[in-house]
Amino acid sequence: MNSQNEMASHFDAEQQGFSTEDILWAVGIWSVILTLSPVIVFYMLMVA
Repeated sequence: MNSQNEMASHFDAEQQGFSTEDILWAVGIWSVILTLSPVIVFYMLMVA
């Protein structure tokens, strides 16, 4: 029952284009990338 509701809501969100979950995923991934990129660059400079 619950899985059917989730499927239906996901389908509705997909019809509209963007869902809140997709936006949150994008923001989360970008925040992680932007947070880690200076650390990775600094690490590469230290090691090289």
